[in-house]
Amino acid sequence: MNLQELNELVLGGESERVEFKKTTGQRSEGTRTVCAMLNGVGGFVLFGVTPAGKVVGQTVTTQTLEDVHNELRKIEPPAFPDVETVALAEGNSVLALRVPSGGGPYAYDGRPYMRNGPTTIVMPQPIYQRKLLERAHAINRWENQPAEGLTPDHLDDVEVRRTVDEAVRRGRMEDLGTRDLRDLLTGFRLVHDGRLLNAAVVLFAQASTLLPHYPQCLLKMARFKGRDKTEFLDNRQEYGHSFDLLIRGQRFLRDHLPVAGRIVPGLFERVDDPLYPPEALREALANALCHRDYAAGGGSVSLALYDDRLEIASTGPLPFGQTPQDLMKPHPSRPWNPLIASVFHRRGIIESWGRGTLRMAELTQRAGLVAPEIEAGIGEVIVRFRPTQYVAPARIGHDLSPLQRQLLQTLADLIVGSLSDIMRRLPSGVTRRTVQDNLQLLRQLDLVDLHGERRWARWTLKGALP
Repeated sequence: MNLQELNELVLGGESERVEFKKTTGQRSEGTRTVCAMLNGVGGFVLFGVTPAGKVVGQTVTTQTLEDVHNELRKIEPPAFPDVETVALAEGNSVLALRVPSGGGPYAYDGRPYMRNGPTTIVMPQPIYQRKLLERAHAINRWENQPAEGLTPDHLDDVEVRRTVDEAVRRGRMEDLGTRDLRDLLTGFRLVHDGRLLNAAVVLFAQASTLLPHYPQCLLKMARFKGRDKTEFLDNRQEYGHSFDLLIRGQRFLRDHLPVAGRIVPGLFERVDDPLYPPEALREALANALCHRDYAAGGGSVSLALYDDRLEIASTGPLPFGQTPQDLMKPHPSRPWNPLIASVFHRRGIIESWGRGTLRMAELTQRAGLVAPEIEAGIGEVIVRFRPTQYVAPARIGHDLSPLQRQLLQTLADLIVGSLSDIMRRLPSGVTRRTVQDNLQLLRQLDLVDLHGERRWARWTLKGALP
């Protein structure tokens, strides 16, 4: 670092990545910040700069440098930031510690620290525990452990060769010049020291070989009646490798998703569109199968279809400190299962640059839907899709009658309607009194609102008006 670089750094002020200390007499506080920056995105700790940003420097001797290095040795695991001396015109110097992003977790004098804007704080225990788990995961992941009791003979060799052919066709893999199963698996890095890895089981194992040792290779699918889990119309559980489960999940959605009809202007033809864009659902399901935590033996991926939404859930938390908000803006790709993700990418099912959630948002918005919601629940991640148009529920604690559903759909079309407006859209045999009684029942169920009184009374769906 030269004097010009130092002045530019100081001019920007203190921040998450920059901290000023007047002298190395504050080296204990400065080393806490070094620890915090190692646990974050890195940065600079500058000794010889006042909190107000005045570059004053100090005398830097061999003893000064030794004192700083002794303090840095209290960081565990050992870290080695660059220590640079920047000479000033007055004879003093600024001591600059250039701190890399270490990932962590690091602790100084037995305590972990993190940056909170321009300040250093003790790292909360849940964040520390998560970072410990992530560090262990990077070295000793479940996916790269040997598969217990399984060999390449237990895999779907047709699916393996199909994946290789597709990867070669897409230019994402060199043709190995062989179709020997073990050679192909080695090309995918799914064999180590002659043993099959868990990632190979997730990707290609025959369904008949998964139990009892791999119960987590499970897809749960349910079509519920209404908006809750009180009653279901279809309920399935399927074991299989990831590509098979992806196909089964897509087939289930095709069987149960309604279509929305519309008239194309000028063509006088009715066009039926799926309630949700299939490409977005495929992306969400593929991401769930690819990025979930397979270490939990009781885990699974689930599809839950309700009257008013579709949810795709997968076992495990969001990794590496990510939040749902992070996933809906450009972000780096940090897969929890790099081996599995690599094969999915080569097969052409997912992208490798953190584009999956952004692509889902683009596809849904292009279809006129709101972007999917992402929820990080307790031990699972849920991606939730909502339809473009109102879908009257079939059940709210109990079954709704056909007339009640028709009233809800009518209000969805009208937005705001008087009793007379509603009556004009119903069959002639329905009495005014019957409609009033059913609207009041729907109001008690918190599905509709009544605005105004008597001749000015207007009905809407719950929450339709601000």
